[in-house]
Amino acid sequence: MDTQREIPGIFAGMLAVIRRDLLLAWKRPGDMLNPLFFFAMVSTLFPLGTGPSAEQLEFSGPGVLWVAALLAMMVSLNTLFLQDHEDGSLDQLLVSPQPLPALALGKTIAHWITSGLPLVLVTPIVAVAYRMTVDVIGVLLLTLALGTVSLSLLGAVGAALTVGLHRATALLSLLILPLAMPILIVGAGAVSLAASGEGLSGGVFFLAAYAIGALSLAPFATAAALRISNE
Repeated sequence: MDTQREIPGIFAGMLAVIRRDLLLAWKRPGDMLNPLFFFAMVSTLFPLGTGPSAEQLEFSGPGVLWVAALLAMMVSLNTLFLQDHEDGSLDQLLVSPQPLPALALGKTIAHWITSGLPLVLVTPIVAVAYRMTVDVIGVLLLTLALGTVSLSLLGAVGAALTVGLHRATALLSLLILPLAMPILIVGAGAVSLAASGEGLSGGVFFLAAYAIGALSLAPFATAAALRISNE
């Protein structure tokens, strides 16, 4: 009976955190739009600088879009726990009877919904400028969806470690970028293979496995990092 009561309580706490963060994001639309504008500007300015050559755009498009998405996600990660740290909500999460990994996962899911998902949804519009076909855009959306999930999970660990620190943005980048490099390389490579008509299942499976591994480990690492930062 205790287990049956505990499990719904865990999900209820996680859903409450997700709902709270989504409502706060709705009241502060700038926090959600800044990464989106950054991604759109970087992605659209590159074709203007390289010229309208179709071959050049098709060759560089996957890498440019993936780098822009990675940097845009990095822009939003620093604020993941910062507001909670400043208003005291983070202390309430730490002393909550709910498991801290579940609450950290709820905040990570909310971050992906407000930062990663908009990037994925706006990508087809930007991809048109790189002369991508519908099939290639589909692969790009799939890889970006899996990649941004992993970036949110990894970023939550880094944000928890650096919350409240001076120059946290630079330190967060140093912590997360080495772990994010495989996602960038494999994701951009899978899209390039799709554009050239070659097989891409290996890259997609790698990104899916990476996301599952991050989902399994990152909430516990984030919870431990929050406790360390609060000491």
